[in-house]
Amino acid sequence: MEGRRVRRFSMGRARGQHPQTQTHHSLLPIHSRSNPSSPPRLSTTISCCYCDFKFWAFNQPLFHFGRSHSQILRAWFSIGVGFGLTLLFSISLILIWELGRALNLFQGSFFIDLFSRFSSSFSTSIADVACIFIATMVSVSVHELGHALAAASECVQMEYVAVFVAFLFPGALVAFDSESLQPLSCFAALRIYCAGIWHNAVCCAVCGLALLLLPFILFPFYIHGESPMVLGVPSTSPLSGYLSPGDVIVSVDGVPIHNVQEWMEMTALINELALRGRNRSLDVQGFGINRIKGYCVPNSMMEESKQIVIGDNQSSCPDDLTAFTPLPCDHTSILDHNHPSRIEKTHCLNAKNVVKLNKCGEGWAAITNGSNCICSQEESCLSPVQIPGLIWVEITYSRSYSLECLQVRRKSFVGPRISDSMESNCGGTFVFVGDVISMARSVKLTAYQPRWAFPLGTYLPNVLERILICTFQVSLTLALLNSLPVYFLDGESILEVTLSHFALLCPRKRRKVLQVCLLWGTLISILAFFRIVLYTL
Repeated sequence: MEGRRVRRFSMGRARGQHPQTQTHHSLLPIHSRSNPSSPPRLSTTISCCYCDFKFWAFNQPLFHFGRSHSQILRAWFSIGVGFGLTLLFSISLILIWELGRALNLFQGSFFIDLFSRFSSSFSTSIADVACIFIATMVSVSVHELGHALAAASECVQMEYVAVFVAFLFPGALVAFDSESLQPLSCFAALRIYCAGIWHNAVCCAVCGLALLLLPFILFPFYIHGESPMVLGVPSTSPLSGYLSPGDVIVSVDGVPIHNVQEWMEMTALINELALRGRNRSLDVQGFGINRIKGYCVPNSMMEESKQIVIGDNQSSCPDDLTAFTPLPCDHTSILDHNHPSRIEKTHCLNAKNVVKLNKCGEGWAAITNGSNCICSQEESCLSPVQIPGLIWVEITYSRSYSLECLQVRRKSFVGPRISDSMESNCGGTFVFVGDVISMARSVKLTAYQPRWAFPLGTYLPNVLERILICTFQVSLTLALLNSLPVYFLDGESILEVTLSHFALLCPRKRRKVLQVCLLWGTLISILAFFRIVLYTL
């Protein structure tokens, strides 16, 4: 929340009227010029529902900077006037739309859609709360800095800067000297009132540009877009015990994964194929995909395995073994291979050993060391018996930054052969059987991999991304809130000064129009706020 300017522009001022004879209409107390011999540096105000913290340390530096660069700043904030008026007009139309939506005249809600998008990307974790706090401090500081610099460029002395909490809502404001504001023209006043909104919009643009350039900025220290790295695996995640922080996801069902988006898209695709049924295939990105997945299992391994008879797709393999059934190579047989009449015998095999074998069948997005279900004469194509509601997914990962893998890397430069047990510490492949959507969402990933292992280096890009995204969203929210034509925010002052340009209306009618607009704007905004609260419940 951001505080409204302490002094609003007076609509009752007649053109050419001397400043000392002007009348002032303000809803909040204004501050007159005071020149104490030794002004206090800090001050606090505390009441039952309001407390603030005032400080004067930035008065002279900001005023000196604004006066020294007044021409450039006036041109800069003149652009902000156009943006602020456009946003005020746009947000007023949105409020009318929200009123129609509340009366069931229109479909959709701008504020609910915006809130759902913002809230979906954050949780109640300590890290997200810290990001929101930092983003709020940055956004509010940028907003108030805009007002202070715009006022200084117009020779308006700033009284103080205050940080406050009103009814549990935090905010900030910049208090101006009332006597210095009196002789300002309408456009000069608009430059001051629109400066905060304009600075928040520029802050959003800077955050968006920084997000786009972040891979290039961090290029000397991080690899971007090669494979997603695991940042965290909660204990409640189905992948807990399989993946750990620092692991890199290489592929899913043989398809290389380069970033978090591809990870989510691939799991969604696998889930979609499972919902479509076993008898249908889908061509995605140039390759055909079918649900049936097989492995070329050596006949010797099949002979050593247990053979059991199953019916109605129910197997009785031990918990540490998985049921596999032969997969015929002709297309007609493939379509019917899971039919109860087709399943007669099944083999109980260790899935950890099977996933290391060559693949067969048409269920793989990328077939390696073979084509379809063609295996050698000493091998047979076996497919895992699918359990209704569960999906078989093969995930390949690497542990490039583990101590064991770093030792393997060092020894590989020396020359001796490395044992398979040590190489297995650098990664592997495992099979997940279950709900792939919840599985994909249960792990926290990043598209950045550090070029060197150093403390907390894995989390730095993700923290920067979160802060930039959160600052963008909070700054956008501040700009929209202060553009609302409601009481006690910048939109009130902007609307009042804008109405003063309408010479066809007398001051009395302009005040009536202002009060009607503010009253309806406040009521509709409160209605939209309660709709958001009901939406979250």
